Amino acid sequence: MIAEALLYAATLPSTSKPHRKYIRYSVNLWSRAKRCSRDWEEHEANSRRAIVNAMAGCRQRRTAVVLGSGLLRDVPIRALADAFDTVVLIDLVHVATVRLAMKRKAYRNIRLIERDLSGYDDLAAGKTPEPLGFLRNVPYLDLVVSANLLSQIGRGVQRRFETERARMPADTVEQLIAAHLSGLIGMPFKSCLLTDVSYNVIDRNGATHEETDLMHGVAVPKAQAGWAWPVVPTGEESPDYQVVHRVIAAY
Repeated sequence: MIAEALLYAATLPSTSKPHRKYIRYSVNLWSRAKRCSRDWEEHEANSRRAIVNAMAGCRQRRTAVVLGSGLLRDVPIRALADAFDTVVLIDLVHVATVRLAMKRKAYRNIRLIERDLSGYDDLAAGKTPEPLGFLRNVPYLDLVVSANLLSQIGRGVQRRFETERARMPADTVEQLIAAHLSGLIGMPFKSCLLTDVSYNVIDRNGATHEETDLMHGVAVPKAQAGWAWPVVPTGEESPDYQVVHRVIAAY
């Protein structure tokens, strides 16, 4: 708890006021990632490998953008920094450990940007959501990676939607998931989508007790790879159950 409190305090000054409410989530993720490092290792390696494979398909390597860069555990940051002239990392919060690592390793071509990538506010204002429309203004953009972000957008939108149903469309979650996907597919750059698409709650005997579609019925692109990610290993929250997500990589 002391480490989490210190990380929260160190992250607070460098985070803009509208996004400070999300620091706790980022700190909790940092803490869980440390506890579950062995169980997450394969997923993180698979994610990094998929991004490197996507890089191989780029005709030019001028600017790369990583959406949902998070803790950078699943992002091959050194490979990106070495290959591209500029790398832009976008997330709601960049925790202090990430900022410090960028400084220590002297990544002079990396930029950190805070941004809400959900599109929720535009939809609430009656506009057509285009959460990735800003990418049109990024010069010399050759690669965009959505790094295990889309399901988190869906879950965050769902929580907010539950408190604001009266003023939001009934298909809010589906619209915003689809808007993210169309933003990746419909622009002239190479894209790499990493996302968990569903999860199962599994007991010690291997029986599935719950299965949830994290894409809410929205079709995802054809995947080049897929794997299981034990997000909540047995013993993390319960001695009897684990939560295993199915992840795809489309590039």
